[in-house]
Amino acid sequence: MKITELLDEKSIFIPLEASDKENCIKSMIDGLAAAGCVSDKSAYLETVLNREKTGSTGIGFGVAIPHGKSKGVTTAGLAFAKLTRPMDWQSIDGNPVSVVIMIAVPEEAAGNEHLQILIAISRKLIDEDFRNRLMEVENSQQLFSLLETI
Repeated sequence: MKITELLDEKSIFIPLEASDKENCIKSMIDGLAAAGCVSDKSAYLETVLNREKTGSTGIGFGVAIPHGKSKGVTTAGLAFAKLTRPMDWQSIDGNPVSVVIMIAVPEEAAGNEHLQILIAISRKLIDEDFRNRLMEVENSQQLFSLLETI
């Protein structure tokens, strides 16, 4: 599975102006719907917000990875946002988030596809050089080039 195959221009937001976490999540879900991954935005939103209640998806290093497996998702997809200003995400390191990567997976997906995607991205985020380059992306082409390394 190539991460870049899950990403569509319609679900990339560089930059994204969002007032809070929920507003950010809704904007990204709109992008996933435009890309054809999400058929029921409210069902997927409920899944993502419920996941946030169990523990923050702010993994540290200025990155959040909200995700969910939902009937509202027709096909696996990713959304990416580089926020215009850092926002509180109740991250595990206490720092605000500047980059958000959303993972959407159909509820009936075989196995734990969303976990495989999450693990692949998380492993790469351990690399400081990768994180720095991720924070510096200025357009979708730079993002695709960087994500090709996953």
